[in-house]
Amino acid sequence: MSINRRQLITGSASFAGVMMFGAPAVLGQGKPRVVVIGGGAGGATAAKYIAKDSAGAISVTLVEANPRYQTCFHSNLYLGGVRDFASITHRYNGMKKHGVTVVNGMAAKIDRDKKEVILANGKKLPYDRLVVSPGIDLKYDSVPGWSQAAEKVMPHAWKPGAQTLLLKKRLDAVPNGGVIVMIAPPNPYRCPPGPYERVSMMAHALKKAKKDRSKIIIIDPKETFSKQALFQEGWENRYKGMVEWLGPKVHDGLKSVDPKTNTVVTGFETYKNAALVNVIPAQMAGAIARDAGLANATGFCAIDPTNMKSAIDSNIYVLGDACIAGEMPKSAFSANSQAKVAAMMIRGELASARTFPARYTNTCWSMIDTDDAVKVGGAYEAKDGKIGASSTFISKTGESADLRKQTQAENMGWYTGITADIFG
Repeated sequence: MSINRRQLITGSASFAGVMMFGAPAVLGQGKPRVVVIGGGAGGATAAKYIAKDSAGAISVTLVEANPRYQTCFHSNLYLGGVRDFASITHRYNGMKKHGVTVVNGMAAKIDRDKKEVILANGKKLPYDRLVVSPGIDLKYDSVPGWSQAAEKVMPHAWKPGAQTLLLKKRLDAVPNGGVIVMIAPPNPYRCPPGPYERVSMMAHALKKAKKDRSKIIIIDPKETFSKQALFQEGWENRYKGMVEWLGPKVHDGLKSVDPKTNTVVTGFETYKNAALVNVIPAQMAGAIARDAGLANATGFCAIDPTNMKSAIDSNIYVLGDACIAGEMPKSAFSANSQAKVAAMMIRGELASARTFPARYTNTCWSMIDTDDAVKVGGAYEAKDGKIGASSTFISKTGESADLRKQTQAENMGWYTGITADIFG
């Protein structure tokens, strides 16, 4: 499957630009109001498409604390030295030309009864429909001995920005022969192939720096992981002897970490004075969603698969990593696709626009080396009360070098296309 920018913008949701039928259909005086919380792949896409395709019929406000957004997707390529930090950093200037009001502030609370978002500065933003796309929060107590304070020593870099810079700095300081321990997260988590692409890019950076006596040990709570055969083939071919993956039957459970000594203790072995410990903990929906009562016992938010509405509140849509999206993985591509469905449905409700049955798509590319990338993806629709796959694909082991190089070219082209689609 090949993809270009035009296909991304028009093909992943053929209904992105829907026909308008008259003026706003509800809500008395003035324009209907939509507030979007979170300026990532889900929130920013939703804000843009609601405003742009309603042709000014809906007032759209995007609330995002950061004036610049660093993408988690392709941050592994920054770690590997393939991208620079500026190339994964984006601003919201493009939103204004579509009529989106961007508020750089923190959403502190959602008052569902009054249909208001209260900002940290006390300002209240009334809404007729609310889009919640806050990403993930980390479960700091899911790794014994680790904490929010410890992330300054044992970085996670599973939220972009300062943590990404810190992990890169720590990686570059690893000496030849040094040991890196990655603690992989349990399901469900943001970007299923992400930890293993990160390992690949760490190994790439070490090898390029002539530190190929270094070793990366993965302590994984899962029996299997996304694209496992493809990654393990790649590690054997590209980074022989540098990467060791340990599943739970081998390491016998993670017992504790000690940030003071960079020590990791498992039931099988103790790794003392590691050169770098990368802790990727368990995850849950962002606090704003949980505090509003939108999450269930899993820590994530149930949605109606036909439209991305919260299962708790029909005036709220939940997108991206924070939602329970059935067989769709938590990825930027997924969030972008879900946002286009939500935008279409909101325009249908508030501006009498035509709507179509929800269709979702996703592709996740993973870079193993500069000329070696693999991918997995599929098409999805509402099935039996959840989002289910209608078709899937995945790269195969033993593919030709030319095909892998072509897949990597797709990967880079996709990033250019999706960031233009989100922020442009």
